[in-house]
Amino acid sequence: MPLNKPYRKFQCVLCGEIYDEALGVPEFDIAPGTRWEDVPEDWLCMACGAPKSEYVLLED
Repeated sequence: MPLNKPYRKFQCVLCGEIYDEALGVPEFDIAPGTRWEDVPEDWLCMACGAPKSEYVLLED
């Protein structure tokens, strides 16, 4: 993986919550810069509790 790979954003298809790799979710122990593939598989949407599998990549 290139070191300069741009950060991506993923959106929960159920509620619209966005996970931004650049920002992470520090209040849920996900540091800024955490890539989506490094977010734990048992992680749940911060807004609605949906599983990680309900997120889709937002295209630029």
